[in-house]
Amino acid sequence: MAQDMISEGITLSMMALALGMDAFSVCMGMGMTTFRLRQIAKAGALIGAFHALMPLAGMFLGQLLSQHFGSIAGKAGGVLLMLIGSQMILSLVSQNHDRIEKMYSTDTGLILFAIGVSIDSFSVGLSMGIFGARVLATIILFGLSSMILAWAGFFVGRRSQRVLGRYGEALGGVILFIFGVKILFHLHL
Repeated sequence: MAQDMISEGITLSMMALALGMDAFSVCMGMGMTTFRLRQIAKAGALIGAFHALMPLAGMFLGQLLSQHFGSIAGKAGGVLLMLIGSQMILSLVSQNHDRIEKMYSTDTGLILFAIGVSIDSFSVGLSMGIFGARVLATIILFGLSSMILAWAGFFVGRRSQRVLGRYGEALGGVILFIFGVKILFHLHL
């Protein structure tokens, strides 16, 4: 029992880190623009909030699907994580990764930005709901990790090259892909 809780805690932490890497990489790129500290604080908090709310909604839907579809839903959750991870990895080579800087000058733009960065966590929450992950632990870890990584991304972005952020997103994608394989084939990593 204790070993299962530790294993689940490590898995949730790794997934929170993987999802937060997306926020880190996007915010790192945005940190190279002319963001004010107040905008950075607000953007990080919004990203953290949506990284908690999106998986929460996904988990509830995943639990409903799990009750009706059982093991098929479990395999679908693993495949979904693999697809999300692949998309994050492939975005490294994609030329369509630029963000529109003007969007962040308004509260509405910051909310849309936070939703856009957090939308992938809905799918992860859906997968986790299928497997009955602990809801409170998940949303707290996902929210806090993403908020801290977003703020760190802005900070690092002010002091580094843009290319590092793209590799951070790919690393997050690799982690999600591995957890998708683990779930799909019931492997113990």
